[in-house]
Amino acid sequence: MDFVTLTIKALSVLAHFCGSYGLAIIFLTIIVRLSMWHLSVSQQRSMVTMQSLQPKLKAIQERYKNNPQMQQQKLMEFYKENKFNPMGGCLPLLIQMPIFILLYSALMSPQFIEAAGNQNFLFINRLDTTLHGSAAKSYDGNLTTTGNDRFTLGKVATVFLKNGEVLANVKVNNPSRAIQIQGQAKPGENIDLKFAIDNLDLKFAQLEQIDKAEVTITNLTNKEVEKLDFTKQSDLMTASVPTVQLPKAIHYDVLLLIVLFGLTMVLSQKVMMAMSNSKDMDPAQKAMQKSMGMFMPIMIIGTFVIIPIPAGVLLYLVTSNIIQIVQTIVINKQIEMEKEGKKVTVKDSNNKIVEAELVDDKDK
Repeated sequence: MDFVTLTIKALSVLAHFCGSYGLAIIFLTIIVRLSMWHLSVSQQRSMVTMQSLQPKLKAIQERYKNNPQMQQQKLMEFYKENKFNPMGGCLPLLIQMPIFILLYSALMSPQFIEAAGNQNFLFINRLDTTLHGSAAKSYDGNLTTTGNDRFTLGKVATVFLKNGEVLANVKVNNPSRAIQIQGQAKPGENIDLKFAIDNLDLKFAQLEQIDKAEVTITNLTNKEVEKLDFTKQSDLMTASVPTVQLPKAIHYDVLLLIVLFGLTMVLSQKVMMAMSNSKDMDPAQKAMQKSMGMFMPIMIIGTFVIIPIPAGVLLYLVTSNIIQIVQTIVINKQIEMEKEGKKVTVKDSNNKIVEAELVDDKDK
Protein backbone atom coordinates (compact mmCIF):
# COMPACT_ATOMS: atom_id res chain seq x y z
CA MET A 1 0.00 0.00 0.00
CA ASP A 2 1.47 3.36 -1.08
CA PHE A 3 1.52 6.58 0.96
CA VAL A 4 -1.21 8.23 -1.16
CA THR A 5 -3.59 5.34 -0.41
CA LEU A 6 -2.69 5.55 3.28
CA THR A 7 -3.42 9.30 3.27
CA ILE A 8 -6.83 8.72 1.66
CA LYS A 9 -7.61 5.98 4.21
CA ALA A 10 -6.61 8.32 7.07
CA LEU A 11 -8.92 11.02 5.67
CA SER A 12 -11.67 8.42 5.28
CA VAL A 13 -11.35 7.39 8.95
CA LEU A 14 -11.42 11.04 10.09
CA ALA A 15 -14.38 11.76 7.79
CA HIS A 16 -16.26 8.83 9.35
CA PHE A 17 -15.92 10.42 12.80
CA CYS A 18 -16.24 14.07 11.71
CA GLY A 19 -19.07 13.67 9.23
CA SER A 20 -17.35 15.13 6.13
CA TYR A 21 -14.04 15.15 4.31
CA GLY A 22 -13.82 18.93 4.73
CA LEU A 23 -13.86 18.57 8.53
CA ALA A 24 -11.47 15.63 8.18
CA ILE A 25 -8.93 17.90 6.45
CA ILE A 26 -9.33 20.53 9.19
CA PHE A 27 -8.85 17.92 11.94
CA LEU A 28 -5.83 16.52 10.09
CA THR A 29 -4.34 20.03 10.07
CA ILE A 30 -4.98 20.42 13.80
CA ILE A 31 -3.36 17.03 14.51
CA VAL A 32 -0.29 17.95 12.44
CA ARG A 33 0.11 21.38 14.06
CA LEU A 34 -0.38 20.08 17.61
CA SER A 35 2.11 17.28 17.02
CA MET A 36 4.65 19.96 16.07
CA TRP A 37 3.85 22.23 19.03
CA HIS A 38 7.20 21.53 20.71
CA LEU A 39 9.03 22.32 17.46
CA SER A 40 7.03 25.54 17.08
CA VAL A 41 8.03 26.59 20.60
CA SER A 42 11.68 25.85 19.76
CA GLN A 43 11.35 27.81 16.51
CA GLN A 44 9.98 30.91 18.22
CA ARG A 45 12.51 30.69 21.03
CA SER A 46 15.18 30.49 18.34
CA MET A 47 13.81 33.67 16.74
CA VAL A 48 13.82 35.51 20.09
CA THR A 49 17.37 34.31 20.77
CA MET A 50 18.47 35.38 17.29
CA GLN A 51 17.13 38.90 17.84
CA SER A 52 18.89 39.27 21.21
CA LEU A 53 22.18 38.01 19.74
CA GLN A 54 21.95 40.16 16.62
CA PRO A 55 24.19 43.04 17.87
CA LYS A 56 26.96 40.59 18.84
CA LEU A 57 26.61 38.68 15.57
CA LYS A 58 26.93 41.92 13.63
CA ALA A 59 30.05 42.83 15.63
CA ILE A 60 31.70 39.48 14.78
CA GLN A 61 30.80 39.86 11.08
CA GLU A 62 32.21 43.38 11.01
CA ARG A 63 35.39 42.43 12.86
CA TYR A 64 36.23 39.50 10.55
CA LYS A 65 34.72 40.82 7.31
CA ASN A 66 38.07 40.49 5.52
CA ASN A 67 38.59 36.91 6.73
CA PRO A 68 35.51 34.82 5.79
CA GLN A 69 37.01 31.58 7.10
CA MET A 70 37.77 33.06 10.52
CA GLN A 71 34.38 34.80 10.53
CA GLN A 72 32.60 31.46 9.99
CA GLN A 73 34.68 29.82 12.71
CA LYS A 74 33.90 32.59 15.22
CA LEU A 75 30.21 32.50 14.34
CA MET A 76 30.07 28.73 14.91
CA GLU A 77 31.84 29.17 18.26
CA PHE A 78 29.38 31.92 19.17
CA TYR A 79 26.38 29.73 18.24
CA LYS A 80 27.77 26.84 20.26
CA GLU A 81 28.49 29.05 23.27
CA ASN A 82 24.94 30.41 23.25
CA LYS A 83 23.37 27.03 22.38
CA PHE A 84 21.77 28.46 19.25
CA ASN A 85 21.04 26.49 16.07
CA PRO A 86 20.60 28.88 13.09
CA MET A 87 18.76 26.12 11.16
CA GLY A 88 16.38 25.30 14.02
CA GLY A 89 13.60 27.45 12.62
CA CYS A 90 13.51 25.51 9.33
CA LEU A 91 12.61 22.12 10.85
CA PRO A 92 8.81 22.66 11.17
CA LEU A 93 8.66 23.75 7.52
CA LEU A 94 10.69 20.73 6.37
CA ILE A 95 8.37 18.38 8.27
CA GLN A 96 5.24 19.96 6.78
CA MET A 97 6.43 19.73 3.17
CA PRO A 98 5.99 15.92 2.84
CA ILE A 99 2.50 16.25 4.40
CA PHE A 100 1.58 18.96 1.88
CA ILE A 101 2.87 16.85 -1.03
CA LEU A 102 1.01 13.74 0.20
CA LEU A 103 -2.25 15.66 0.64
CA TYR A 104 -1.85 17.24 -2.81
CA SER A 105 -1.20 13.84 -4.42
CA ALA A 106 -4.10 12.24 -2.53
CA LEU A 107 -6.70 14.86 -3.47
CA MET A 108 -5.60 14.81 -7.13
CA SER A 109 -5.68 11.00 -7.28
CA PRO A 110 -8.44 8.99 -9.02
CA GLN A 111 -9.04 7.08 -5.73
CA PHE A 112 -10.06 10.26 -3.90
CA ILE A 113 -12.04 11.61 -6.86
CA GLU A 114 -14.02 8.37 -7.00
CA ALA A 115 -14.52 8.16 -3.21
CA ALA A 116 -15.18 11.78 -2.25
CA GLY A 117 -14.42 14.12 -5.14
CA ASN A 118 -18.05 15.28 -5.36
CA GLN A 119 -18.24 16.22 -1.68
CA ASN A 120 -18.74 19.89 -0.79
CA PHE A 121 -17.87 21.78 2.39
CA LEU A 122 -19.12 25.20 3.50
CA PHE A 123 -18.77 27.37 0.36
CA ILE A 124 -16.49 24.84 -1.41
CA ASN A 125 -18.35 22.97 -4.15
CA ARG A 126 -15.79 20.17 -4.61
CA LEU A 127 -12.69 19.42 -2.53
CA ASP A 128 -10.75 18.19 -5.58
CA THR A 129 -11.51 21.24 -7.78
CA THR A 130 -8.74 23.60 -8.87
CA LEU A 131 -9.07 27.27 -9.85
CA HIS A 132 -9.08 26.65 -13.60
CA GLY A 133 -10.59 23.19 -13.33
CA SER A 134 -13.00 22.23 -16.07
CA ALA A 135 -16.69 21.93 -15.33
CA ALA A 136 -17.91 18.36 -15.90
CA LYS A 137 -20.83 16.40 -14.49
CA SER A 138 -20.11 12.87 -13.27
CA TYR A 139 -22.33 9.81 -13.68
CA ASP A 140 -24.49 11.29 -16.46
CA GLY A 141 -23.59 8.71 -19.14
CA ASN A 142 -21.56 11.17 -21.21
CA LEU A 143 -17.84 11.88 -21.19
CA THR A 144 -16.91 15.57 -21.26
CA THR A 145 -13.73 15.80 -23.33
CA THR A 146 -11.27 18.09 -25.07
CA GLY A 147 -9.97 15.36 -27.37
CA ASN A 148 -6.64 15.15 -25.50
CA ASP A 149 -7.74 13.59 -22.24
CA ARG A 150 -6.15 10.85 -20.17
CA PHE A 151 -8.25 8.20 -18.48
CA THR A 152 -7.82 5.65 -15.73
CA LEU A 153 -9.89 2.64 -14.73
CA GLY A 154 -11.16 1.98 -11.22
CA LYS A 155 -9.30 -0.52 -9.07
CA VAL A 156 -12.15 -3.07 -9.15
CA ALA A 157 -14.82 -4.17 -11.63
CA THR A 158 -18.09 -6.06 -11.56
CA VAL A 159 -17.86 -8.90 -14.09
CA PHE A 160 -20.90 -10.65 -15.62
CA LEU A 161 -20.34 -14.18 -16.96
CA LYS A 162 -22.31 -15.85 -19.76
CA ASN A 163 -23.77 -18.40 -17.32
CA GLY A 164 -25.43 -15.60 -15.34
CA GLU A 165 -22.86 -15.53 -12.52
CA VAL A 166 -21.83 -12.08 -11.25
CA LEU A 167 -18.32 -11.55 -9.87
CA ALA A 168 -18.07 -8.46 -7.65
CA ASN A 169 -14.90 -6.55 -6.73
CA VAL A 170 -12.71 -8.15 -9.37
CA LYS A 171 -9.26 -6.56 -9.18
CA VAL A 172 -8.14 -4.49 -12.19
CA ASN A 173 -4.39 -4.73 -12.79
CA ASN A 174 -2.52 -1.54 -13.75
CA PRO A 175 -5.72 0.56 -13.93
CA SER A 176 -3.93 3.76 -14.98
CA ARG A 177 -2.15 2.06 -17.89
CA ALA A 178 -4.74 -0.49 -18.97
CA ILE A 179 -7.27 1.84 -20.63
CA GLN A 180 -6.68 3.03 -24.21
CA ILE A 181 -8.55 5.15 -26.74
CA GLN A 182 -9.27 3.49 -30.07
CA GLY A 183 -8.81 5.99 -32.89
CA GLN A 184 -9.14 9.72 -32.30
CA ALA A 185 -11.37 11.34 -29.67
CA LYS A 186 -13.50 14.21 -30.99
CA PRO A 187 -15.90 16.18 -28.76
CA GLY A 188 -19.49 15.53 -29.80
CA GLU A 189 -18.69 12.10 -31.26
CA ASN A 190 -18.61 8.73 -29.51
CA ILE A 191 -15.27 7.83 -27.98
CA ASP A 192 -14.14 4.19 -28.21
CA LEU A 193 -12.32 2.79 -25.19
CA LYS A 194 -10.66 -0.57 -24.68
CA PHE A 195 -8.56 -2.62 -22.29
CA ALA A 196 -7.23 -6.18 -22.44
CA ILE A 197 -9.18 -8.87 -20.57
CA ASP A 198 -5.87 -9.93 -18.98
CA ASN A 199 -6.14 -6.79 -16.84
CA LEU A 200 -9.02 -8.47 -15.00
CA ASP A 201 -7.59 -10.63 -12.22
CA LEU A 202 -9.49 -13.84 -13.07
CA LYS A 203 -8.69 -17.44 -13.93
CA PHE A 204 -8.44 -18.44 -17.60
CA ALA A 205 -11.74 -20.35 -17.45
CA GLN A 206 -13.51 -17.28 -16.07
CA LEU A 207 -11.93 -14.98 -18.67
CA GLU A 208 -13.40 -17.21 -21.41
CA GLN A 209 -16.89 -16.90 -19.88
CA ILE A 210 -16.94 -13.08 -19.62
CA ASP A 211 -19.96 -11.41 -21.16
CA LYS A 212 -19.44 -7.84 -19.96
CA ALA A 213 -17.86 -5.83 -17.13
CA GLU A 214 -19.00 -2.74 -15.28
CA VAL A 215 -15.99 -0.51 -14.54
CA THR A 216 -15.60 3.02 -13.21
CA ILE A 217 -13.54 5.30 -15.43
CA THR A 218 -12.04 8.68 -14.44
CA ASN A 219 -11.06 11.48 -16.80
CA LEU A 220 -7.82 12.79 -15.27
CA THR A 221 -8.18 16.10 -17.11
CA ASN A 222 -11.45 17.26 -15.56
CA LYS A 223 -11.93 14.73 -12.69
CA GLU A 224 -15.17 13.42 -14.25
CA VAL A 225 -16.17 9.92 -13.13
CA GLU A 226 -18.45 7.60 -15.12
CA LYS A 227 -19.52 3.98 -14.66
CA LEU A 228 -19.35 2.20 -18.03
CA ASP A 229 -20.33 -1.21 -19.40
CA PHE A 230 -17.53 -2.87 -21.35
CA THR A 231 -18.41 -5.81 -23.60
CA LYS A 232 -16.02 -8.57 -24.58
CA GLN A 233 -14.66 -8.65 -28.12
CA SER A 234 -12.04 -11.36 -28.56
CA ASP A 235 -9.30 -10.54 -26.03
CA LEU A 236 -10.51 -6.98 -25.45
CA MET A 237 -13.14 -5.26 -23.31
CA THR A 238 -14.63 -2.39 -25.31
CA ALA A 239 -17.06 0.49 -24.76
CA SER A 240 -18.36 3.29 -26.97
CA VAL A 241 -19.42 6.40 -25.02
CA PRO A 242 -21.07 9.66 -26.16
CA THR A 243 -18.99 12.80 -25.56
CA VAL A 244 -19.70 16.51 -25.19
CA GLN A 245 -17.42 19.55 -25.54
CA LEU A 246 -15.53 20.41 -22.35
CA PRO A 247 -16.58 23.87 -21.04
CA LYS A 248 -13.92 25.89 -19.24
CA ALA A 249 -14.71 27.55 -15.93
CA ILE A 250 -13.15 29.62 -13.15
CA HIS A 251 -14.15 28.28 -9.75
CA TYR A 252 -14.70 31.31 -7.54
CA ASP A 253 -14.89 29.19 -4.38
CA VAL A 254 -11.27 28.15 -5.02
CA LEU A 255 -10.35 31.78 -5.79
CA LEU A 256 -11.82 32.79 -2.42
CA LEU A 257 -9.69 30.11 -0.72
CA ILE A 258 -6.57 31.50 -2.42
CA VAL A 259 -7.46 35.01 -1.20
CA LEU A 260 -8.08 33.68 2.33
CA PHE A 261 -4.70 31.94 2.22
CA GLY A 262 -2.99 35.21 1.26
CA LEU A 263 -4.80 37.19 3.97
CA THR A 264 -4.05 34.65 6.71
CA MET A 265 -0.40 34.49 5.60
CA VAL A 266 -0.08 38.30 5.76
CA LEU A 267 -1.76 38.32 9.19
CA SER A 268 0.59 35.56 10.39
CA GLN A 269 3.61 37.61 9.26
CA LYS A 270 2.26 40.73 10.99
CA VAL A 271 1.67 38.84 14.26
CA MET A 272 5.20 37.45 14.16
CA MET A 273 6.62 40.92 13.51
CA ALA A 274 4.50 42.46 16.29
CA MET A 275 5.65 39.80 18.76
CA SER A 276 9.32 40.23 17.87
CA ASN A 277 11.61 42.43 19.92
CA SER A 278 12.25 45.12 17.29
CA LYS A 279 14.70 47.12 19.40
CA ASP A 280 17.18 44.21 19.34
CA MET A 281 16.69 43.56 15.64
CA ASP A 282 19.20 44.78 13.10
CA PRO A 283 17.58 47.54 10.93
CA ALA A 284 18.60 45.78 7.70
CA GLN A 285 17.13 42.49 8.94
CA LYS A 286 13.96 44.27 10.05
CA ALA A 287 13.55 45.89 6.62
CA MET A 288 14.18 42.58 4.86
CA GLN A 289 11.67 40.77 7.09
CA LYS A 290 9.07 43.45 6.37
CA SER A 291 9.66 43.18 2.62
CA MET A 292 9.40 39.40 2.75
CA GLY A 293 6.15 39.70 4.68
CA MET A 294 4.73 41.81 1.84
CA PHE A 295 6.07 40.08 -1.26
CA MET A 296 6.07 36.43 -0.19
CA PRO A 297 2.24 36.14 0.02
CA ILE A 298 1.94 37.86 -3.38
CA MET A 299 4.42 35.43 -4.94
CA ILE A 300 2.70 32.36 -3.46
CA ILE A 301 -0.78 33.58 -4.49
CA GLY A 302 0.54 34.11 -8.03
CA THR A 303 1.94 30.57 -8.00
CA PHE A 304 -1.39 29.12 -6.81
CA VAL A 305 -3.22 30.95 -9.62
CA ILE A 306 -0.92 29.31 -12.20
CA ILE A 307 -0.39 25.87 -10.64
CA PRO A 308 -3.56 23.79 -10.06
CA ILE A 309 -3.99 23.37 -6.30
CA PRO A 310 -7.07 21.39 -5.14
CA ALA A 311 -9.55 23.19 -2.88
CA GLY A 312 -8.93 20.62 -0.11
CA VAL A 313 -5.21 21.44 -0.05
CA LEU A 314 -5.98 25.17 0.12
CA LEU A 315 -8.35 24.44 3.00
CA TYR A 316 -5.45 22.70 4.77
CA LEU A 317 -3.14 25.70 4.17
CA VAL A 318 -5.69 28.29 5.35
CA THR A 319 -6.42 26.27 8.50
CA SER A 320 -2.69 25.83 9.10
CA ASN A 321 -2.13 29.60 8.85
CA ILE A 322 -4.92 30.31 11.35
CA ILE A 323 -3.47 27.77 13.80
CA GLN A 324 0.00 29.30 13.24
CA ILE A 325 -1.36 32.74 14.24
CA VAL A 326 -2.89 31.33 17.45
CA GLN A 327 0.29 29.36 18.22
CA THR A 328 2.47 32.44 17.74
CA ILE A 329 0.36 34.49 20.17
CA VAL A 330 0.14 31.72 22.81
CA ILE A 331 3.83 30.74 22.65
CA ASN A 332 5.04 34.36 22.79
CA LYS A 333 2.81 35.03 25.80
CA GLN A 334 4.40 31.97 27.41
CA ILE A 335 7.91 33.25 26.66
CA GLU A 336 7.02 36.70 28.02
CA MET A 337 5.68 35.17 31.23
CA GLU A 338 8.91 33.18 31.63
CA LYS A 339 10.93 36.38 31.20
CA GLU A 340 8.76 38.25 33.70
CA GLY A 341 9.29 35.42 36.21
CA LYS A 342 13.07 35.86 35.92
CA LYS A 343 13.07 39.62 36.47
CA VAL A 344 14.14 41.06 39.83
CA THR A 345 14.58 44.63 41.08
CA VAL A 346 18.12 45.70 42.01
CA LYS A 347 19.97 48.96 42.65
CA ASP A 348 22.46 50.24 40.11
CA SER A 349 25.70 52.18 40.80
CA ASN A 350 23.66 55.40 41.22
CA ASN A 351 21.46 53.73 43.84
CA LYS A 352 18.48 53.71 41.46
CA ILE A 353 16.08 50.75 41.38
CA VAL A 354 16.16 48.96 38.00
CA GLU A 355 14.93 45.65 36.65
CA ALA A 356 17.38 42.84 35.90
CA GLU A 357 16.88 39.36 34.49
CA LEU A 358 18.03 36.26 36.31
CA VAL A 359 20.18 33.95 34.20
CA ASP A 360 20.00 30.18 34.77
CA ASP A 361 23.00 27.98 34.15
CA LYS A 362 21.12 26.34 31.25
CA ASP A 363 20.71 29.75 29.57
CA LYS A 364 24.36 30.63 29.71
